[in-house]
Amino acid sequence: MKQIWKPGNMIYPVPAVLVTVPTPDGKGNILTIAWTGTICTNPAMTYISVRPERYSYPFLRESGEFVINLTNEKLVRAADYCGVRSGRDVDKFAECHLTRETAEHVSAPMIAESPVNIECRVREIHEYGSHHMFAADVLAVHADEQYMDENGRFDLGLANLITYSHGEYYSLGKKLGTFGYSIKKKKAKEKARDNVQAKKKGEKQ
Repeated sequence: MKQIWKPGNMIYPVPAVLVTVPTPDGKGNILTIAWTGTICTNPAMTYISVRPERYSYPFLRESGEFVINLTNEKLVRAADYCGVRSGRDVDKFAECHLTRETAEHVSAPMIAESPVNIECRVREIHEYGSHHMFAADVLAVHADEQYMDENGRFDLGLANLITYSHGEYYSLGKKLGTFGYSIKKKKAKEKARDNVQAKKKGEKQ
C-alpha cells in the first residue's frame, strides 16, 4: 500500500554538480546545483534551475554564461560546502582548495579538479516560480585524460561520480548493465535456441 502525498519533487537520485559563474571581480563563484539535466542532443543543450535569491543569480543572468563541473567522491565535501555557504561571505575556491581553470568560450572559470567541465551559454530563461530555469547551449566539454580506459575512450565509471538523493550524497555503486544489454541477452538466447534446433534437425536428417 502506498501513501499519497502533496505535490513535490521526488525524482531522485539527481546529479550534484558544481556550477561556476563569472563575477565582477573576475574570480568567479561556485554554487551547487541539483536541478540540472539534458534538454536536447542535437543541438547539445542543458539546463540549470536556480532560485533568484541565490548570490550567483544576478551574475548568471547578466553574463548568460556558466560551467557545469561534474563531481566525484573527491569533491563531495566541496559539493556540500558550496551548497550551504554563500559567495557573499567566502571565496569558495579558496575554502575548498579548488583550482580555477580558464574556459575556452565563456568567462566563467572551470574547476580543474572536476573530471568533466561543460561550458554553457544561456539561450532562454524560464521564470516558473521558486526556481528560474536557464536553458543553455553546450559550447564545449572538457574531459580529464586520467579517466581514459585501455581503449582510449573516456570512462565516466572510473571517475567515481556522486549523486544526491533527498538530502544525502551517494556514490554510484556497482554497474548493473550497459545500454541495450536487455536486448543483447534476448538475442543471444534466441541464437542459442536456434543453434540447438538446427542441430536437432540435422541429426534427424
